[in-house]
Parts: sequence; C-alpha cells; structure tokens
Amino acid sequence: MAAPYDFFSSFFVFFTFLCALGVSLGFNSTFDFDDSLVFLWPLPSEFTSGKDVLAVDPDLALVVGGDGGSSDIVREAFLRYRGIIFKHSSRFLKLRGRSVYDISKIRITVHSSSEVLQLGVDESYSLLVAKNDDHSIIGEATIEANTIYGALRGLEETFSQLCAFDYGTKTVQVYNAPWYIQDKPRFVYRGLMLDTSRHYLPIDVIKQVIESMSYAKLNVLHWHIIDEQSFPLEVPTYPKLWKGAYTKWERYTVEDAYDIVKLCQNERESKIFFNGKQFSFSFSWVSLEVEFHSGCINVMAEIDIPGHAESWGKGYPDLWPSLSCREPLDVSKEFTFDMISGILTDMRKIFPFELFHLGGDEVNTDCWNSTPHVQQWLQDHNMTTKEAYQYFVLRAQKIAISKNWTPVNWEETFNTFATNLNPLTRAQRLFSGQYGIQGTYKLGPGVCPKAVAKGFRCIYSNQGVWYLDHIDVPWEGFYNAEPLEGINAASEQELVLGGEVCMWSEVADTSNVLQTIWPRAAAAAERLWSDREATSGKNITVNALPRLHYYRCLLNRRGVQAAPVTNKYARQPPNGPGSCYEQ
Repeated sequence: MAAPYDFFSSFFVFFTFLCALGVSLGFNSTFDFDDSLVFLWPLPSEFTSGKDVLAVDPDLALVVGGDGGSSDIVREAFLRYRGIIFKHSSRFLKLRGRSVYDISKIRITVHSSSEVLQLGVDESYSLLVAKNDDHSIIGEATIEANTIYGALRGLEETFSQLCAFDYGTKTVQVYNAPWYIQDKPRFVYRGLMLDTSRHYLPIDVIKQVIESMSYAKLNVLHWHIIDEQSFPLEVPTYPKLWKGAYTKWERYTVEDAYDIVKLCQNERESKIFFNGKQFSFSFSWVSLEVEFHSGCINVMAEIDIPGHAESWGKGYPDLWPSLSCREPLDVSKEFTFDMISGILTDMRKIFPFELFHLGGDEVNTDCWNSTPHVQQWLQDHNMTTKEAYQYFVLRAQKIAISKNWTPVNWEETFNTFATNLNPLTRAQRLFSGQYGIQGTYKLGPGVCPKAVAKGFRCIYSNQGVWYLDHIDVPWEGFYNAEPLEGINAASEQELVLGGEVCMWSEVADTSNVLQTIWPRAAAAAERLWSDREATSGKNITVNALPRLHYYRCLLNRRGVQAAPVTNKYARQPPNGPGSCYEQ
C-alpha cells in the first residue's frame, strides 16, 4: 500500500479530536453498554473515532479504484454485505422517510490486481468513514488496501460491524464517526479445524461454518476429512476408498470438495482430469451471493497417516497389516505408498493451498510387531517399530513435497523423532527474505518453543484450551491462550504461523456444531488477529466480555447458532429469560 497515512492525512485537519475509545450503539435497553468500549470484533490494530452519528443510504453505491478494485470478488462481497447491513432497511423505507444521507457510497481502492489466495497474503487495510459537511469533502466510506483480501477484511467485518440498524428511525447508522482505522492481522494463519469423519457434515453446513469464520477474520479451514471411523471423500484414482464412508449418502464427491475450495475464487467454469476422466464445474455467482460465500478462506485438507486410517481398508483390505491389525497402515507394502501418492495427486487438483496436513498422531505400532510379514520386513530393514513409524512419516512427507505441498504434522512426530526429521523440513531462508519451510507442526503448549528453537515453523493449538469439543472450557480459556508464550527471540517468533481451534466431532454433528464452535472460537480469533497488547494484561471481564456478548448476538442476527457466552458448559441453551447481550 502506498503510504496509507499520507492518503488520509489531509482529512485529519478537519477532526477536532483524535481518539474516543467508545462507540455508542444507540441502544435503549435495561442493559447498559459501556461507552468506553469499542464494539468491534476482533479489535483493529489502530483506530480513531469521534462523536458524530451518520446515516447510511440504503442505496449505498460502490465506487472502485486501483488495479484490483474492479475484481468480481470485491463486487460480490459488497453486494452480499450490503444485504446483511440493510436487512431491516429498504428502498421502500427510503421513499417514506429521509432522502439525504451522510454516507451514500463506499469507495474501495485495491492496488494489486492479483487474486491469488495464499498463506501470508497481505490482509492489511485502511478504513475512513466521515460525513459530507462544510468541513469535509468525503461523505463516504473509503477503504484502501494492497490486495482484494485486505479490502474484504475492511469491508466485511469492520465496516459492516460499524453499521447498526436504529429501530426508532429505521435507518442504518454509524455511531462515533468519523472513524479512521488502520488494521492488519497479527498472525498469517488463523484457523479452525473441522472434523467430518466422526460425524458427517453436509456440504451446506460446511459452507455455513466457512461463512461464520469470515465474520471473525479467521482465514484457514483445516478440513479433517478422513479418520479411522469413515472415509467419505471420493478419490477417482482409487474409487473403492469411499466404501469406508458410513453410508452411501454420507460422502463428498470431487465436485463437493471443489465447491468448498472455490467459493471465494473468481472461476465460473473449470475442468479437472482424473485418470483421463474429465470433471467439469460451473458456478453461479448470483446463487453464491444470496446463500453462501466463503469470505475468502484457505482450505487445508488432512489425511491422518499412518494411524487413524482403518477406514481405508474397507475398500482396499491390503492396506491393513492383517484383519486383526487394521491400523497403522501397512508400512511393509509399496502399495501403501503408491496409494498415498495417488490420493495426494488427486487431492492436489482440488486443494490449491500450499499446506497439506499428513496427521501422524497417536500411532500405536504394537501390532506391526505381531504381524508376521511386517515383523519380517522390520528385521530385513533392521528397524524397530519406532523407526518404521519415522520412516513412514518421512516418506509421506517426501511424497507431499513432490506434489509441491508443504507438509504439516501433529506434534507427536516432533516429540518422537525431532532430531531425525528430514533436513528438507527445516526452515530455510528464501530469496524473498522470509522464512520458507518444508515441514510445519501443529503443536500444543510447551512444544512450540522447542520446535521453533530447532528451526521448524509451528501452528499453535493448545489441546487444553483450544479444543472446542472440550465443552467445559469457558471463553476465558480460549481468550487467554497465547501462541508466543515462552518464545522471546524475534527470529523464533517469526516461525509461529499462528494457531487454530479444533472442532473434533465425536459428540458434534449438524444439530450442534455451530453452537459448539461459537462464540468461543471468536475469543481465539481476536487473540490471533489483534495486537498482543490489546488482548493481554487487562481485565477481560470488563474489556472483552461485553464485546463478546455483543458479537455473539451479531452472529445470531446473521443466522449463526452461537451459544450463550457464559454457560458453564458450551452449547447449552439459556438458563432462563433474558437479553442476548448478557447471557
């Protein structure tokens, strides 16, 4: 971005104040809102505000500029969010009421024409909201960003949250204007893991989860598609694999997976070939705008190997060491690795994100020793079962690297044989001056500092407080967890990509998954987006809890089934009558 401060500095001479921390939302309620708080979630990096109340035109127009401003992705996001903002308002109300509005257009300037969505894409933006009067020539909301993804963050979840419907005037208003916001994420990886193996989730439910993620500025869906219980994904090269699905109705076709991944991308038609067979995909932006839109989320797929893979053998029993030893996968057979290569080849055509998760956790190798042909292979190769586990993980990593993927593994691989991990998986200095790596590790508390000290990158995921299926963990646990805890060197802090909350689905399905995720995932989302100084060392009951109450109610208004914030157990219904804003 070309000096965003300079871009807006000429307007500051008209401001008679610099920063009022509060944004009064204009409520007339028995519940008092603290005017010293900013009801934006997650908190922006820098902002100033004032005391004006601005009315926003229901016919809010889009004006674009820059090399990337004309992107269809920007236009469709504007139309979608205009519908959200003006859900209670309409042109009919405009005809009946006022005809002059303070904000009649939003101007979005995007400097880059690139629409490539990848890890580390620039998500920074500047947002100015001011009215047109004798002292200002603005009369519009202005967003400036380097990329369309920065523009989307400013439009979708900052500007839209500044807009509140006033039931008295029946207009959409922006309180405490003028607003100047300059914002960027703290971490490049802000994820949510969704398990669709323990319980199948329909495609529309996955889309709802993705949509809700964008509301909190989360940017990576870690799709744990397959596990020992079921293999629901179609793999054209090995068509019997999805015999491991629970039923023939609980499956994901290639088209389903492609639909999930491509929601954000500006592709109306695409063709992919699997073993010479053509798969064609067509999308309607109109239907996507009305129903679902990803908010531009990366999708990291996972196959968990060599453990957690019993379901593979239902279609291909040769992958099992024996009928009594159904996992880990058979390390002694080339067929096992040929299949892994084939699966990754097929999935690479669907999942463009540079990270791919290979699992590697909870591998009990005892039955390798009790299976005669595997035991003989171990003897022939002079390996213990622990060494065979290492061999399997490293070989799978090499296969992923050969498909131009950066492999990700659970922390057990690092804990078990960190000193022997492939040199290709260590952090390397690239020509760009940033760290590149051919191995990233999902780590819990206390392990991340050890990993980055050895030059590995890590994705923080604290099992004790960031596992959403632990319904006894309150929102405070999610909010207080710090990915950089115990990591003091700046060079090592750079190796922490970010973190993710995990929605394991042993006891979650379509009936309760959204209220299990929200609003606790939002607590972690603010930790991952907002400056550490804004989220640490303060009384979160005073500074964060009222804002989280408000954000939970915003999710409810948008159709997201977010549970009350302060339940003893997450996803429980309210204990009795009361306001959404204090439950």
